Amino acid sequence: MPKEKWRGIKRDLLQKDTNKSMVDYEEVFAPVARLETIRLLIALAAQNRWPIHQMDVKSAFLNGTLEEEVYVKQPEGFSVIGHENKVLKLKKALYGLKQAPRAWYSRLDNYLQKNGFSRCLHEYALYVKKDKGDILYICIYVDDLILTGNNQHMYENFKKVMAQEFEMSDMGLMSYYLGLEVKQRSDGIFISQEAYARETLKKFKMKECNPVTTPIECGVKLSKDDGARKVDSTTFRSLVGSLSESIHGNPSEEHMNAAKRILRYLKGTFDYGIFYTSSNDVCLKGYCDSDYAGDVDDRKSTTGFVFYFGENAISWCSRKQPIVTLSTCESEYVATTAGTCHAIWLRRLLSELYFAQDRATKIMVDNKSAIALAKNPVFHDRSKHIDARFHFIRDCIANKEIEVEYVKTLDQVADIFTKALKKDRFQQLREMIGVVKESSLEGVLRISRNKLASIFTDLFISRSNFQPTYLLAGPIFQPTLKRFQSQTVTILDEFYMYLKLFESSFTWSKFQVHWNFLHKVMTIRVHHVRTENDS
Repeated sequence: MPKEKWRGIKRDLLQKDTNKSMVDYEEVFAPVARLETIRLLIALAAQNRWPIHQMDVKSAFLNGTLEEEVYVKQPEGFSVIGHENKVLKLKKALYGLKQAPRAWYSRLDNYLQKNGFSRCLHEYALYVKKDKGDILYICIYVDDLILTGNNQHMYENFKKVMAQEFEMSDMGLMSYYLGLEVKQRSDGIFISQEAYARETLKKFKMKECNPVTTPIECGVKLSKDDGARKVDSTTFRSLVGSLSESIHGNPSEEHMNAAKRILRYLKGTFDYGIFYTSSNDVCLKGYCDSDYAGDVDDRKSTTGFVFYFGENAISWCSRKQPIVTLSTCESEYVATTAGTCHAIWLRRLLSELYFAQDRATKIMVDNKSAIALAKNPVFHDRSKHIDARFHFIRDCIANKEIEVEYVKTLDQVADIFTKALKKDRFQQLREMIGVVKESSLEGVLRISRNKLASIFTDLFISRSNFQPTYLLAGPIFQPTLKRFQSQTVTILDEFYMYLKLFESSFTWSKFQVHWNFLHKVMTIRVHHVRTENDS
């Protein structure tokens, strides 16, 4: 009998209406990896130049061992002659059983721990095996497994061990996982969702729409009751659900147009994604921001934060705050507390992965009053009403787990997660997060900040740790500072030498300088400096 037909028969055996909670089963929850965890593993692999492999367990749920007694009717055409009125007792789980995912996870969990893996306490779908200096990570999402580490022998041994117990598919280097297209390059890992974006446009018949440069029009504020004509709520829910946005129960034409604008933005950014690279920095760092009273219906603020491991963005958030705040200071304080909770989880997870953070995690905030409120455990008339749970950040600062620092609003990366922005500002912050066009990775000289500064010492680099390196206001652009001009010519010549002879030794990072742009600007300045000196 064909395998597909037999699988259908197995599903038909189950009487779903009789499979009752707390009677036929109790526990059904089965943990799966968070997307932040998956991105963290990608960042770790890129940082250490480890390959990421992928495996799939065939018919995974059929491997689960049931804790309860489950009986099914005999399949039509397979009943035992003379015992047609009897039922069968299941030995293993079947697809369609509500407890099947739990049974499968328990079986896999026991097997991994039996073979020397430790389950992470802060991510139950992540396992670590350490043998002296060798390490292997396993991340689970139902029946899909990804693995990375520093020892090729551990890769191969794990695949053999899994194949001995389960029917496996070895898919080699990870290239597609949970909707993410993954390209493992020699200089880093590029992830995108081009296929999913195209499929979403096709689903809503917007393949031929005109692209826009921002997902939300600057200044637009949506309301629950804006007086506009109502639209089909099912279509709207499907659309925003595909985009992972919040869903309104009574959408209007304005809401639908806003959702469709996001699709138009996707149309123009098919080949954009995040590029994960290696750097000398392996510290966890975050940015937190808020948009005070941005919701026109209930006047609640919006929290936004983003966290980096080294120079790679691994986790971000944009969500409405649970309370109505009474000032920008309070809304920033609530946002920073939310970011702190996330930072503590990331710190503890990194510690389980043997990348413990020795120093306090810096969280950058652009509101000095909120920073003062976090650092100084005092109450006054304007802050005494703040709920105690939001003061969690004070304990974290006292324990030296978190350090809150001021950042100028211009360099506040999390601003992109709090409100609609103008085109130039949006694109600037998007690049600071690490979202780039795939084609821009070719023919681009990516030089670390310290390397560039050591070669070209009179160039003033932007102080923002995550702002792309451009030729900014320094002596090279200020002819009035003539005392630097003769030095500039020498340094430029040395820089050309480095480009030609030692390009391969540069540290890869997010700081991108297009060669054509760099060459053009430097050539013009060198000529200008020499002309002035000659005169």
